[in-house]
Amino acid sequence: MPADKNSSIPLTFMFGMLKMAIILGAAIPCRLELERRISLRLETVSLDDLLIPSLQSGDSLFDVDTVHRLLENFLQQIEEEEADDYGYDSDGFGSTSSHGSLLKAGQLIDAYLAEIASDPYLSMQKFVGLIEILPEYARVIDDGLYRAVDFLSQGTFAHPALTEQECKKICKFIDCQKLSQEACNHAAQNDRLPLQMVVQVLYCEQLRLKNAVSGSSGDGLLSQKISSGIPSAAMSPRDNYTSLRRENRELKLEISRMRVRLSELEKEQMFMKQGMIDKAGNGRTFLTSLSKGIGRIGIFSSQGGRKCQKSSRKSRASE
Repeated sequence: MPADKNSSIPLTFMFGMLKMAIILGAAIPCRLELERRISLRLETVSLDDLLIPSLQSGDSLFDVDTVHRLLENFLQQIEEEEADDYGYDSDGFGSTSSHGSLLKAGQLIDAYLAEIASDPYLSMQKFVGLIEILPEYARVIDDGLYRAVDFLSQGTFAHPALTEQECKKICKFIDCQKLSQEACNHAAQNDRLPLQMVVQVLYCEQLRLKNAVSGSSGDGLLSQKISSGIPSAAMSPRDNYTSLRRENRELKLEISRMRVRLSELEKEQMFMKQGMIDKAGNGRTFLTSLSKGIGRIGIFSSQGGRKCQKSSRKSRASE
């Protein structure tokens, strides 16, 4: 089979071969080679293909170890591509395609975590291991990770709920500043979360509301990151290279966050405009009905006055 990233072999077929190799107990080098070829296109893998059943008794229902190795191979490939793009003769900016692939893989792993969270035999160590291996800049929004942690904290009849210490250990991987408005609203009312995280969510919501009212979009933070990314003369070339890579990733992540936040602000502005239009329409209707009522009252009062004048004249004439 072709071993390059642009192979035309369907990933579903390759996953079928991998599952058969596991069932038949094929040689470990054969299985590792299949895993390596699949990991080259991990960002295009479907969630159903990733749900590999485990054959070991007493283990979790799904083969989490295989998925962990697939992710390790994928991240190693991304690092190699970035090392080539971040050569000393380059402009200091990595490949956009590799960063996009990493974001897609991050969404896939978060969906996988949410799917296996209800496994009654799932090891907490394996669950946390999948979260830890994925770098922070692989997630623009932590909604998927929060969803997985929420499913795990609910517990089932066969899988007890997390203890307070376990919940604190997992929740520390969630960045409250990377949660959407909907996720923040849910987390603020989630009594299964540690009190410390709920306070952080409320604090981030307060800052978000303050920035929305003041019109701030995080330009200060972005400029701070840009200024901090300037290499120092006292640093070695290798340290400068590593620092530039880290700062570039943070800048890309910050730009992605700003785009998502801008989209949310545009939606909120549209809803506010629609609400103002509806209120203005209701106000016009009320004023129109009020003016008509006043006009009718005026007509009736004038007619009543005329009748009173006529009756008084008749009484004077009779006298």
